Amino acid sequence: MTADQQNTFHVDELHHEILMQLEAIIFASDAPVSIARLKEAFQNQYSKQQLRQYLAQLAVLQHGRSIELVESAQGYRFQVRAKYRNVIAQVWPERPTKLSPSLLETVAVIAYHQPVTRADIEQIRGVTNNSQILRTLFDWNWIKESGFRELPGRPALLVTTPQFLNAFGLLSLDQLPPLQDAKEAFMALDAKTPKS
Repeated sequence: MTADQQNTFHVDELHHEILMQLEAIIFASDAPVSIARLKEAFQNQYSKQQLRQYLAQLAVLQHGRSIELVESAQGYRFQVRAKYRNVIAQVWPERPTKLSPSLLETVAVIAYHQPVTRADIEQIRGVTNNSQILRTLFDWNWIKESGFRELPGRPALLVTTPQFLNAFGLLSLDQLPPLQDAKEAFMALDAKTPKS
């Protein structure tokens, strides 16, 4: 083996080892792993651009497998491909969380109009806020307080979090579907809701 062939073999081996280390880090994590965290894990040996290139290659390696590497608002994670979710649900049946129309309206108002106060939400929705809905959104870490409006009483400003984006499979708020008329959309949603 020539010196050039040995160097190429060493580079290929090193490259493969980096991909395997990335895979292990992401697989072992119980939450998405950010580029910044990956840089730390590799002791800043690689730039963000290099890490993104490695992650793109790692995603290609998952082709034809039941799992895929996806980027979320909080970083990279492995997930089961959509076509295998039914078989997973048969083995581990979960009751999907049913989101009430009022919860959906509230989180939509926050997502599309943030930062907003509780009074803003009430004005846009045209109904009084149920404090349990906001408490649920806080418990799920879908919303957080982000400062205060300079008004009497200094009401808290509410914004969505990266966990909200993850829950809906979005990388950023720019991926929210366009909203022509929020009131009209909410009325249509309400019309589809079964009345008791």
